[in-house]
Amino acid sequence: MDSRHAGDTRTTEPDSAGDRPRLTSHTRLRFLPLRADAREHELATHRRIAERLAALLSCRLESDLDPHEVAAEHDAYVVPNDTIVSLDEARRFGIRGEEDLFGGVVPAAFMATKIITHPLVGRDAEAPQRWCREFPERVRDAVLPGYSAFSIDDARIAGRRLLQGGPLRIKRPGGIGGAGQQVVVNKAELDAGLAALDAGRLAREGIVIERDLIGVRTYSVGLVRAGSMRVSYFGTQRTTRNRYGHPVYGGSSLTVVRGDLDALESVAGDDAELRRAISLARCYHTAALSCLGGMYASRCNYDVAQGHDALGRPMTGVLEQSWRLGGASGAEIAALEAMLDDPMIDIVNASTAEVHGPLFAPPEGAQVYYAGVDPVVGPITKYAEVHTHAHPRREGQHPHRVGPT
Repeated sequence: MDSRHAGDTRTTEPDSAGDRPRLTSHTRLRFLPLRADAREHELATHRRIAERLAALLSCRLESDLDPHEVAAEHDAYVVPNDTIVSLDEARRFGIRGEEDLFGGVVPAAFMATKIITHPLVGRDAEAPQRWCREFPERVRDAVLPGYSAFSIDDARIAGRRLLQGGPLRIKRPGGIGGAGQQVVVNKAELDAGLAALDAGRLAREGIVIERDLIGVRTYSVGLVRAGSMRVSYFGTQRTTRNRYGHPVYGGSSLTVVRGDLDALESVAGDDAELRRAISLARCYHTAALSCLGGMYASRCNYDVAQGHDALGRPMTGVLEQSWRLGGASGAEIAALEAMLDDPMIDIVNASTAEVHGPLFAPPEGAQVYYAGVDPVVGPITKYAEVHTHAHPRREGQHPHRVGPT
């Protein structure tokens, strides 16, 4: 398959718009490419998600927004492929609230990364303007032990404190899928890891020093709004191998329900670990809306890790947030489509898959987001599927009988 055309399935008119109720007052939808480092397969996937959202919302898909455009007619629903890191910038694109976009808006760039998760080492520690000390205090019991630092000296203090309880991780705040992380087991490794950091970048972006876990299981807990539709979900991620044999993200399996995060409680049933993951994600979400100076998001995803430290102590905590398109977004859209087409559906099991290696025909009925040869990652096929759904109101079925795939 010619990679120049892979994933290029965009249309200008919504699919089946006449058969679906209108969910928004917007009549146009535009994709906003903010990530300068996005790879070909990622951009193709993002544009395909924008296309499916246009059909879902009965909007006309128009040309991409120019991120550097100074002034234009901005009354379209916007699908950015990264968190917008300025309230003024969002307004420049006609975005004034979560009803105007699929993604999120924060007042400052650092707020879109995992750096917000942990406290500083002290009241006098270096921090950027608009740093919110209240947020890490609000989520202290919902995250792993750790610190955020914006200088080598503060990072060293944080690391030495944490090393007293076992190995730690040095994590770049903007790293995705485990990239930019290093496990440290002693002071020498800590000093070597910190010496490799660029002081200027550290002052701008910060660094996370966090307890390292063993035997980790990671839940994804999320909340999505598309027009007047609102769903929440829990699920798990899978890894696969890229062409070099390295473990990389391989997809997500989600259980999606109508309503806010509170709606997940009944679906979780008597699974205590899952219920705790949902509770911690809800704590993190609520604190962010309260503390981060006017941030808002229509697509929210929280990774919650469960494992134990080197001393065998069980630990659970939110690792990071995502207020932008993500690897699970294809499954989110598939679930929204199923629920919109059948108002009696309350629960949907959906998944995404990213398969590296020789191209193949995805399962029948799958929504293909990319099938081609990316110049960087090589051959890759990406698709989403709906597996099962339930009609509790129609069948008298208890929701917790439908679980993750």
